[in-house]
Amino acid sequence: MTALSALLLPLLIGPDHDDDVAADQRLQHEFSAAADKYHVPSSVLMGVSYQQTRWDSHPGTPSVAGGYGPMHLVDVRPAHSVPAQSLPPDGSPRPLAGAPDAAAAGAPGAPEQQTDLRRAAKLIGEPAKQLRMDAAANVRGGAALLAATQKQLGKPLSENPADWWDAVAKFSGTGDTASAATYADDVFTVIRKGAQRTTDAGQHVTLPPNPGVRPRSAKVRDSNRPTQVECPAELTCSWLSAAYSRVGDSYGNYDPADRPRDQKIEYIVIHDTEASLWSMLQTVQDPAEASWHYSVRSSNGQITQHVRTKDEAWHSGNQFVNARSIGIEHEGFLTQPDSWYSEQMYRSSARLVRFLAKKYGIPIDRQHIFGHDNVPSPTTGAIPDMHDDPGPFWDWRHYFDLLGAPLKATAGPDSPVLMVLPDYKTYKPRFYGCEGHGVLCPPHGSSAVRLHTEPADDAPLIQDPGRHPDGKDSTEDVNDLGSRISAGQKFAAAGRSGDWTAIWFQGHKAWFKNPMDHPTAVGSTGQLVTPKDGTGEIPVYGRALPEASAYPYGMKPQTESPLPYTLQEGQRYVTQTSVSGSYVDRSSFGKGPGRVVNGSEKYYEIQLGHRLAYVRASDVDVVSQTGQAAGPPRP
Repeated sequence: MTALSALLLPLLIGPDHDDDVAADQRLQHEFSAAADKYHVPSSVLMGVSYQQTRWDSHPGTPSVAGGYGPMHLVDVRPAHSVPAQSLPPDGSPRPLAGAPDAAAAGAPGAPEQQTDLRRAAKLIGEPAKQLRMDAAANVRGGAALLAATQKQLGKPLSENPADWWDAVAKFSGTGDTASAATYADDVFTVIRKGAQRTTDAGQHVTLPPNPGVRPRSAKVRDSNRPTQVECPAELTCSWLSAAYSRVGDSYGNYDPADRPRDQKIEYIVIHDTEASLWSMLQTVQDPAEASWHYSVRSSNGQITQHVRTKDEAWHSGNQFVNARSIGIEHEGFLTQPDSWYSEQMYRSSARLVRFLAKKYGIPIDRQHIFGHDNVPSPTTGAIPDMHDDPGPFWDWRHYFDLLGAPLKATAGPDSPVLMVLPDYKTYKPRFYGCEGHGVLCPPHGSSAVRLHTEPADDAPLIQDPGRHPDGKDSTEDVNDLGSRISAGQKFAAAGRSGDWTAIWFQGHKAWFKNPMDHPTAVGSTGQLVTPKDGTGEIPVYGRALPEASAYPYGMKPQTESPLPYTLQEGQRYVTQTSVSGSYVDRSSFGKGPGRVVNGSEKYYEIQLGHRLAYVRASDVDVVSQTGQAAGPPRP
C-alpha cells in the first residue's frame, strides 16, 4: 500500500472498521457485514456493486450521473445531463425516434434514481455526506436499499441469490424493461462466474463463483426499437439520423454506400465525444459537421444510431479508414475518466462491438478495433490535427475482457513479438494538462506506456516529426501522443537492457521500462514485416491507394503522400492484416453510393507507432513469428 493510500484509507472504508481485519481486506469485510445486517445475500450485494463500479470508490467524486461510492448511489441531477431528445434545425424539440422518455431510459436525473443516496442514508440513519465520502457507509446504504426494494416487491429476504433477480433489475434505476433485464442478467453472470480485483483504493475484493446461479434465459427485448436500428437485442437503442444534404457547392455529412458488398467493413473506431451527448446529438444533425454511426451515453450506456452501417460516416479524419470502418462515439472527456467512462458505458459499447464484429467478421484485436488516436493520418500535413481520443485513461484491457478476447501473454517474456499490457489499476504514469496547461494530473491508472531514446528515466522522450513538425520535443501532456504506445498494441522487440525493453517505433529504436516484477509488456505471437534486402529504407503511408492504372477513364488518380517516417532494413513491425488499395469517389450527391476504385496492389497494415500505417507488400518480406512457447508469468 502506498503512503497516499494509507492516508486516504479512513475516507475510503470508514472509521468504524474492525482492527483485526487487514487493511487491504476491509472493503471485503464491509460487504459481508452489510449483507448480514440487512439480510441480503453477500453475492448479490457484491455483484451489484461490481456491475456499478467494479468496487471502486472515488471518494467524494461523483460520476456524470451523480453516482457515489462502490454502490454508485445517485444523489443529484448532474450538471452535464441532457434529456433523451435532440433539437432539429428549426429549434423545436422532438424525442429521439423510438426512445422512451428521460426517466424511462434511465437518463441522469430520472426521478427513480434522483434520491437513491438520500433514501439509503435515511434507511441506515447516517448523513448523506457520509455515504458520498465513506465506502463502508455507501455499501451499507446499498444493502439497505436492496433490502427495501425486495420488500417493496413483496418478496422475502431470502438467502437464495436467485430470489433477488427482480430487486436487482429494479436497482438498476431504469424504467426500461429491456435495459433492466440486461443489467440484472449481467449481475447474475458475475455471481455465477465470480470476480476478483484490486480496487482503486488498493482493496483486494473477491466474489467466489456460484455456478448454481444463472441469468434468466429469456431475454427481454426492446419493443420500442425503430426498425432501422442495428443493435444487439438486449440493448436499449434509438435512432437519430445524421444529416445528408447539400452544403453550398458540397454536401454532408456522410456518404451513402453499399457495404460490405462494395467495400469490406474491417475496422471499428472507438471515440469519445469531448462534449456532452446533448451537444453531439445536435452536431450530428448538422450537414456541415462530422458524423458517426453510434453514440453511447455515459450514465446508462443507452445507444443511439445515426448512420446505417452500410453507409460511410465521416468520423476518423481519414477517408480510407472511414470507408472500411464503423465509428462509435462515447460521451465523455478523456481528462475526466472517473466521471465519464462508466461501467455501464463500457459494457453497452462492448456488447455493440461484439455484435458488429460478428456480423461483419471483424477480428477482435487492436489492429481492427482501435481508438481515434490510433487512426493513421492520410497525409503528412494532417498529422498535427489528428485527434487523440479516447486517450490514455481508456481501459483497453478491461474493454477487451468485456469483448470476450482478453489481452494476455501468448509467448514467453523474451519473445521477438511483444504486446503492450500495463496493469491498468496500478500503472500510473505522470501526465499534465487534465485541469489546465502544465497542471499535473491526479495519479490515475492508464493504458499508455511512455517511450525514451535510451534505457533511462532521464533520457529524452522519443520525438515524432509528424506530430511536432516545428521541432518541439514530445511532452508528458495528456494530449501528446508523440512518445506513447497503448495496451494491446503489438511491436517487434529491438533490444533489452536490465529493466528496459526496446521496440521498433516509427523507424527508430524506442525504450520503455518493463521490469520483471511489474511488466508493462508481455510476450506475444504474430507476423512481422521487414524491408526487403537491398532497399535501404522504405516509405510508409497513412492510406492504401489504388495504383494509377486502376482508376477509370476521366477520374483523376489520387496522389500518394508518404508519411514523414521510413523503415530501415533490419527493422521489424507487427502486421495483423493486409488490404488492397481502394478509393471511394465522393464527387456526387443524391445518386446513391459513390464508385469504389479497387486496386490490385497489396499493402500490409502495421503498428508503426501509436498510430497504424501501411506499407507496400512489394517493399517488405513477411516473417512468420510464433514466438516462444507460452510459460508462466514472470515473477
